[in-house]
Parts: sequence; structure tokens; C-alpha cells
Amino acid sequence: MKRILIAGCLVLSVSLVQAQQKEGKVVYQRTSQMQARFNINGEEQVVPQTRKDNFELVFGNNQSLWKAAELENDDDGGSFTSEGGAQIRMIVAGSNDVLYTNFETGKKTEKKEFLDKTFIIDDSVRSLKWKMTGETKTILDKPCMKAVATNITTRTMMNMDNGKMERKEVQDTATIIAWFTSSIPVSAGPGEYQGQLPGLILEMDVANGRQAYIATSISEKADLTVIKEPTGKKHYTQEEFKKERDKMMGEMQQNNQGGHRVIRMQ
Repeated sequence: MKRILIAGCLVLSVSLVQAQQKEGKVVYQRTSQMQARFNINGEEQVVPQTRKDNFELVFGNNQSLWKAAELENDDDGGSFTSEGGAQIRMIVAGSNDVLYTNFETGKKTEKKEFLDKTFIIDDSVRSLKWKMTGETKTILDKPCMKAVATNITTRTMMNMDNGKMERKEVQDTATIIAWFTSSIPVSAGPGEYQGQLPGLILEMDVANGRQAYIATSISEKADLTVIKEPTGKKHYTQEEFKKERDKMMGEMQQNNQGGHRVIRMQ
């Protein structure tokens, strides 16, 4: 009887593992909080902007593809006029970007559009050091666990001083909170956060709400043929892309010394 009981438990365990979802599609809503700072005639102006976008993640066969879904907003980020009369247009990058990740090889390839030019960027998955908190909650009927990590990144700051636009990059230490479900044992999640945790990330908060993701729907099946690595004639490393981006931004600022300014938020 004991042997029969053990065998029954083994069969049940195998069935539960086999029943776990290994492929599908998740739709996320991203909320971004942005600020543009202007110094005109010695007076600082801070213009806050909140934007919501929809993205989708397709995963299966140890791969994933992250791309934009239908946007809630028809505009490209918002426009406004500063008190000094300068017309400012804010553009949020990422609406046509695609990120492919291969979990088996640890490689990721991104197609990124910047100022009407398309870049293919090769990189590797870099896992953060996550700490499990023991907290749990349910998201879309999936049991989720909370994990916290710290990430040092570089972010772009824009400053307008008496009509001159300045752009600089500063190091930023961000606390990242992720809720993931081990019931979908796929190491995928929003945006760049692929290959991080032993389960699908369904909710994420970056830097105290500066950027937040929440899964709004999960499909058990998906068209896995869309998961393809982006291709192009020339491939860039992250460093090569940053250098080219900075060069293009400098040229754009020189060509826009009049009253119209464009700020592209990365």
C-alpha cells in the first residue's frame, strides 16, 4: 500500500509539472512618470507628464518577444509651451521597438528606432540580485510572490536654460519590485527584465512608480511564429548605440536652435 501511495504521489507531481503553462501571451499596461525641467530667465519650471502604453509579451520554446501593443493615447507623448514661449514636444521612445530574448543562450537582440533610424542591438541577459520577501498576492488568478532588487542605471536628464537645451546622463540607483508567478515557470517579464526570476513577472514597479507595469490579460496559447530575432545589415553593441545616439541628439539640438524643441524620453 505504501508503494502504491508513493507511486500515486509521483504521478500527481508529474501531472502538475506537465500542466504548468510554458507558452502564451501577456498584455501589460505601462505607466511612465516623466518630468521636463526648464530654467528661463532664472526661474525654474517643472512640467510633469504621465503616459500609459500597452505592450505584449509572447513567450514559448525558451524564447520571448516584447513589443508595443495598441496605444491608449493617439499622441506621441504630449506637447506644451513653456512660459518663455518655447514650443516643447515630448516623444516617448519604444512604440516601434522590439526585444527578442533567447533564454537558452542568454542572448537578447533589440530593434530600436531613434530619430527615424533603425538600430539592431546585440546584448546578453544580465540577471539582477533578487531578494524574496515572502509576501504573496493574486494577480489575474495567478498566485504571485514578491521579489526586490536594486539596479544602477543611466538615465537622461533634459534641462533648458534660457532657450538652450542641455542633455546629460546621470547614474541612478533604482529599487525594483516584481511580483512573479511560479505557476508559469518562464523567466520572462516586462521590457528589459527578461531572464530574471523563476517565473513570469506579472507586476513591476521601478524607482517608486517612475515606471510601472501591470499585466491586464494572459492567454494560454499564442502564435509562436512571431518570436523572431530582429535582423539588419548592421548590428551594434549597447556602447556603440549610445555613442551614435548621443551624436544624433547633438546634431538635432544644433538644427533646432529656434523656438521649437523636441525632447525624446528614453
